[in-house]
Amino acid sequence: MGINSQFKMPKGCRLIELPLIADERGALAFGECERHIPFKIERVFWTYNITDGLTRGDHAHRTCSMVIFPLGGSFKMEVDDGEEQIVLEMNDPHVGILIPPLVWCKLYDFTPNAACVSLASELYSAEDYIHDYKEFLMLVKD
Repeated sequence: MGINSQFKMPKGCRLIELPLIADERGALAFGECERHIPFKIERVFWTYNITDGLTRGDHAHRTCSMVIFPLGGSFKMEVDDGEEQIVLEMNDPHVGILIPPLVWCKLYDFTPNAACVSLASELYSAEDYIHDYKEFLMLVKD
């Protein structure tokens, strides 16, 4: 995974590197709640077969935290706290990024075989999503 920006990481975001065991049989990465993943996982979902040229995410959460890991292929992830923005090349299955509440996240430039898994601190709630970037900016400026 490469960081494609000279900016510092947006507020509360950080890379999460899971333990990795690799030998001639292949690689195994693992994570434990509240040890490697900084919260109790309430929801898991994965994204794959993304249509070429389309984006995923492109929103922020009011209260939910997430950690996103690439599982195969690669994609770019833009994270933005309203002041700092960074673009990450997501391509290492044992390295993800923590996205705290009130950080905008957009995934794009998926390779044909790209897949990612998202670990969330809360159950799904439509009210938790912020889909309007202007609203997001007003919330983070308060």
